[in-house]
Amino acid sequence: MAVAIEKKAYIGDLHFELNLWLNEFQFFKDEVLIFNSRLEEIVSKNTGIEILKEVEHFQNQYIRQNEVIDVLRHEVKQHENILEKESKDHPVAIDRRYFEDHTELRDQVEQFKKIYTELKREFMSFLSRRM
Repeated sequence: MAVAIEKKAYIGDLHFELNLWLNEFQFFKDEVLIFNSRLEEIVSKNTGIEILKEVEHFQNQYIRQNEVIDVLRHEVKQHENILEKESKDHPVAIDRRYFEDHTELRDQVEQFKKIYTELKREFMSFLSRRM
């Protein structure tokens, strides 16, 4: 039977990674706005049923990606709140103590980025065929 290894990290490293993710989430949301504008442009120039189906597919995917971003952002902020509370409640040597690593959250963020990157690749391929 495998034994789970508990990883530890410094609060500064955890905080840095959480902030990095929050910035990446904002970038992805901004990018989705740009992609949706491109979809509107395509619809204004094309009325074919096949193209409209593809546009709808991407619109639905971007709605879902925004929902996932919102959930992940909430989780990240919750984790940040826990770290902030710990630093206020126990400030002595806070930067030299180890904390439980957020491995599960990191895995979720990495999985999201993998799916998002694949969707972006698919979208770029669609644009190159339809523009």
